[in-house]
Amino acid sequence: MSVLLEFAMFPTDKSGDSASESVSKIIEMIHKSGVNYKLTAMGTIIETETLEEALDIVNRSYKVLEPFSKRVYSSVKLDIRKEKSNRLQQKIESIESKIGNVNK
Repeated sequence: MSVLLEFAMFPTDKSGDSASESVSKIIEMIHKSGVNYKLTAMGTIIETETLEEALDIVNRSYKVLEPFSKRVYSSVKLDIRKEKSNRLQQKIESIESKIGNVNK
């Protein structure tokens, strides 16, 4: 099974224009977890073998921010497909096979 989960998470009660300091702590946790992921300008996409693993990353991300914030915002999207794997890369390759390189 392949679970693609795209999410964004950041504290809403911090001053300043940038959330990169908080987001970088989450990315570091994801990187250390060994989960396949891709950071984008608007969020992070992870791929796991089970829904539970994907939701655990979301929960762990919240726990990273919880000590520093009274309020955390998150948006989450899921694409779950049985009998598939490596879709994080495969979906991009499918488009590129039709129109060429899309990520400059």
